Amino acid sequence: MAYDEKTAERVRKLLSKRIDVVEKKMMGGLCFLVTGGMCCSVSGKGGMLIRVNPEAHARILFEPLVSPVEMRARTMAGFVRVAPEGYRSDAALRKWIVVGVEAVSNRATKAMRSRGRRVRTGDSKR
Repeated sequence: MAYDEKTAERVRKLLSKRIDVVEKKMMGGLCFLVTGGMCCSVSGKGGMLIRVNPEAHARILFEPLVSPVEMRARTMAGFVRVAPEGYRSDAALRKWIVVGVEAVSNRATKAMRSRGRRVRTGDSKR
């Protein structure tokens, strides 16, 4: 199933000032990766998948035109599906892109912190 090219072009335009964006066809649509993490995807099943902060996931599901993402009979934590009516205006699409970029940025920051300092213990001989 093909994704919505017009929506993909609108997302490209919103992310065009960033140098850390990569597009990949995967998950049945066109994914936009920011700093190596999936920010959003223009879905082939209709609508968009948006990465959200795990702490905000339950709250965001109460927003109009938002539903959980189901893949292979599992709900994907950290992502929501937004129906096309939920990003019809440029302002609404911008809002969802910001949500996705912030979630990826927070995720990257956490990963960097967890990789931060490693303390070696014991006498390992190499």
